[in-house]
This record gives sequence, structure tokens and C-alpha cells, in this order.
Amino acid sequence: MSTATAYHLLKTGFRPIEARLSRWRATADQILAFEPVMRDLTADGLTTKGREIRWRAKAGEPLDRLLPETFALVRESAQRVLGYQHYPVQLMGGIAMFEGGLAEMQTGEGKTLTATLTATLRALAGLGTHIVTVNDYLANRDAKTMGPVYMQLGLTVGCIQDAMQPPQRRQAYSQDITYGTAKELGFDFLRDRLKQGTGVNAKQRQSLFGGGQSDNPEIVQRGHHFVLIDEADSILVDEARTPLIIALTQPNDASTVNLYRWSDRAAQELTPHVDFEYEPDKRLAYLTDPGCRRVLLLSKPALMDSIEMERIYKQVEQSLVGRYGFQLNRDYVVHNGEIVIVDESTGRMMDGRKWQDGLHQAIEAKERIPITAATGQAARITVQSFFQHYRHIAGMTGTAMQCARELWRTFRISVTPIPTHKDCIRVGQPYRIFKTLRDKLQAIVTDIEHLQQAGRAVLIGTPSVERSETLGEMLREKGYAPQILNAKKHKEEADIVAEAGHSRRITIATNMAGRGTDILLDEDVRKNGGLHVIATELHSSYRIDRQLVGRCARQGDPGTFQFFLSLDDELLRCLSKDKIKRIREQAVPDANGELPQTWLKFFRKTQRFLERQHLKQRKQLLKAERLRTDMYERMGLDPFLEMTD
Repeated sequence: MSTATAYHLLKTGFRPIEARLSRWRATADQILAFEPVMRDLTADGLTTKGREIRWRAKAGEPLDRLLPETFALVRESAQRVLGYQHYPVQLMGGIAMFEGGLAEMQTGEGKTLTATLTATLRALAGLGTHIVTVNDYLANRDAKTMGPVYMQLGLTVGCIQDAMQPPQRRQAYSQDITYGTAKELGFDFLRDRLKQGTGVNAKQRQSLFGGGQSDNPEIVQRGHHFVLIDEADSILVDEARTPLIIALTQPNDASTVNLYRWSDRAAQELTPHVDFEYEPDKRLAYLTDPGCRRVLLLSKPALMDSIEMERIYKQVEQSLVGRYGFQLNRDYVVHNGEIVIVDESTGRMMDGRKWQDGLHQAIEAKERIPITAATGQAARITVQSFFQHYRHIAGMTGTAMQCARELWRTFRISVTPIPTHKDCIRVGQPYRIFKTLRDKLQAIVTDIEHLQQAGRAVLIGTPSVERSETLGEMLREKGYAPQILNAKKHKEEADIVAEAGHSRRITIATNMAGRGTDILLDEDVRKNGGLHVIATELHSSYRIDRQLVGRCARQGDPGTFQFFLSLDDELLRCLSKDKIKRIREQAVPDANGELPQTWLKFFRKTQRFLERQHLKQRKQLLKAERLRTDMYERMGLDPFLEMTD
């Protein structure tokens, strides 16, 4: 423990978070003291100074000793290139991420600008810095916007995009700082492994994945030195169970297509609790003994005679899961005649991803669209396992304290909430709870009418595409023209979000995690009370609720929020139908269909149950993956190429 660390621990009464913030404030003051010196530098002098600091870093001078001067240099470069200068709290966020932590910074606090501080300092080592965003659009936007700040200091910038070919990707990874998405970086990792083959010896692997550039001209990545993750909790927690899979197409024959179509029809004839049981919290269905006998006796096409009954049983179970566990415009959309998965955390379409083990084909049969070929696995890794390959990892987000223990246990990342630049004056209004969805939506429309009369801007968060369209139609019937931001409007989302702060503007969004665009209020909205956020449901995680609420009252602006809930909400789909029926029988609403505030405890309890379930699943997945990785490595095999069953 350094003297400075011990001093600030003693100063704050041995409270770790307060001690870190105290120490970072002191360092921020040191950085600000460089401002007169940096201001006097010419443009060429700024570049020369950047190269000088880089030489010192490569000569072995510790980066923490170079931190104040480097941050001051980046701050001056940002001022000249962008016209923005980092606030002291942003400097504190940059220090937090340099020390391998996760900075919790509220919406509108300038996380994208803050990232330039840590990225520059880590890039001085010349081993590559990766900045991960939630989609290609934001990666490209941030690289173009922040790139000149780095280049002014003599650093190079690259960006990985979906359509790039291997030579372009290799060039982008060779830059000092590379922007990209978790999906693109993870798939490049797997493709590089495939190019090396399963027989890679230890020395080759150390060269390829330990930070040095591989001699193989087909390899695109040069190592995994440092990664900075935007919306880190969304990527490291919400997407932790998501496997990145390089697929091998297995062409469908006539018997397989018949199996998918027939299984969907068979699933419709089976009786719940008699022929099968469905577990909504796990999205699992399994046939009972009577159900197996019924499936066995059902009439089947002659083309299915060659398919063994075990495979038929399994596909019928997948058809049941597709029918009872996945809903159109909530879990997926039909886009250009194809099933496209919708990300539950972000509300975005996940192009190119498919459910495995026949589930995707079961849903295609359910929606009566052409059956696509099933896929095998050539290489596979989960998101959380991929990021554990980095030597240094850091992140930033607006919502992480709720999962701080999990992040520390899995990645050894500490979470620190960074103070806001201006005091937050966000006001929460009482929750309103209704027995039926219809009563709730009607109450929301009535509330919006009052807000429109008051000249407010309104942002409405819905859990699914279907709900956003339904609410939008109800508002249009009243003569309003809401802007709807959902999985179907991926390209227009930045423009829609940017205009959401205009007077009397109504914006409906499926989710607001990682939208990457601030909502700027016009003067009329600011005078009338700011942006009002309406959350139409509780999400499966309290953090996602915070992401939506955090869109109002940014940077000292006024703002309010309110939750509307009902017993028809999707949050409750994890409960059995019998339990939901009993709960509805107990509910006694008033004349407007509204229930008392005491019902909020029931919703919070259900939300915590789902959070525990998802945490348990992530822990089990991580444990199983580690065990298999250890086993394959002891056998001298590449676990990411062999663990593809």
C-alpha cells in the first residue's frame, strides 16, 4: 500500500470507495495544475509532447507516474479539437478506469470523452488498446469523433466494422487504439484460433494471445493487452451467457424440414400439465410419459420414418419452448422474411444470431416462414470468457453498483460511483399499479395528455416491440404523433433520441441501454420541468430500470419519472399460470382499475427472483466452462475449438 493510499484511507475513516474518490480528487488537482503549461504549447508542440511521453513509457517509466501529465495533455487536445475540456469528475473517472476499475458515471456525464484519458495512457505501451461499444454505429461514430484527439498526440486510431475483410481488420488492430463491438472482437478471436488450428503449441499461443503480433499473415488480432468497455454491465453481465459461435451450416434434407413442421403441429395438440410441463423461469419444456406416448402415436409423414424417436421427442420439446417461451415482437421480429432475435437488454435486432439445437427452426415453423439450415459449431466462446483473456480490463456505465460483487468475483473489477458534475435534481413520482394491461395503458395515455398540455417532453420505455406499437397506436388515435424507437428502427435511433427533448415531443423506446446519444432539452422544456420518463413495466433487472430513468435530469437539468405496472406485465411471465390466476383473484382494484401501493412489494420480489435466477445461471455457466477449459488444456487441445458440442 502506497503512502498516498494509506493517507486517504485514514482521512475517510477506512471506507474504500470514499478513500479512492479522495485520492482521485487530489490527482485531478495535479492534472489541472498542468493547464497553463499545456495551453502555451503550439499544435506541433502538443504532438511533440505526446511523442515524448510515449518514448518515456516505452523506456520503462511507470504509467501511473505519467498519468497527471498525460491526462493534462489529452485534456488540452480535446479542448483544441472538440471544444470540450474534461471536468474534474471526468478526470476521476479516467483514473478509476486506468486502475482497472469500473467507473459508474450517470447518463450525460460524458463517458465517451472520459474514455480518451484512459485509452491514451494505456496506448503508450504500444501493445494495443481496444475500446468496446454496444454496436457498429457507435464504434464508428466514436472513432471518428474522438480520433482527432488521439492523432493530435501522435497516436493512431482504427475501427472494426462488420463488413471488413481480414486485411482491413488486421490493419485496424495494428493501430494504437481500436474501436469495435464485443461481437466483432470475439469472432475475430475465434477466427484467428481456427486459422491457427487445434494443434497450436504453447509458444505459438503465447505469441498470438499474449500481446505480440503473430507471424501468421492470416491472423488479424495482435493480442489482448487492454480493453475499455462502454456500458460494461450490459456486456459483462447481461450478455455474459451469450455464446459467440462460428457456425458450420448443416444443410436441411426433406426429412429434417418435415420434422420441424410436424413438431410444431404436434406441439399445438399437446395438453399442458398432462402431456408436458413447462418451466417459464427456465424456458424449458419436457414431455411426460403420457405425452411421449401421444407423440409416438400421432400420425407422421413417411419422410420421418428414418428419424429416431429420441430426436422427435427433443424437437417437439423445442417446439413447445418456442410456442410458450418466445413471443413475436418481444423476443424476436420477422424482418425480410427471416426470424431476427431481439436483445432483451437493449431492444436491438441481433442480426446473424440464431438459437441453437433446433429452437430457431421451431420458431420459423411456428411463424410459417421458410426453414433455414441448422448450424453446427466450429468454434465457441462466451462473452465473459473472451474478456478474461485481456491483461487489463476496465469499463464505464451508468448502472453497475447492483452487480459490483459479481463483477469483482468474475473479473476482479471494483466499481466506484463517480460524483456528477452538477447536482442531480431528478424527482420520482409514486408508482401506479393496475390489475389489467388495458387500464394501465389508458392511464398512461391520460397522463401523457396532461404532460403535453404542460409543454413537457415525454420518453416512454416499453419492454417489447409489440407494446411500443400498441401504445403508439393508442396515442395516434388521440391525435398525437409519437416517435417509436424499437428493434425495427436501428439506423434512425440516434436522430430519434437526440430530438426527444423538444417541446411536446413523445418518444417511445423498447430500451434505453447504450443508446449513445444524449437527450438535449430545448429551453421551453427546461422551463416547464424537463423531460418526463414513463416506465411501463419493471424489467428483469433493476439496473435496466435505472438506465431508463437515468435519461432524465442529466447535467443539472430538471426531470421526473414514474412507473406504471400491471398484473399482465411481462415481468410476471416467469410465474406459473396457476399462481398468476390466484394473485389476480386476490387483487381488488378501484373504479379506475388501480391497485394500492402495497402491491409494489410483489413486483419487487419477482424482480429480485429473476435477478437471482440469472446470476445463478451465469455462475453455473462460468464454472462449467472453466472446468472444461482446464480439462482440454491438460489434454493439449484448444478449448475454444474442441468445446463445441
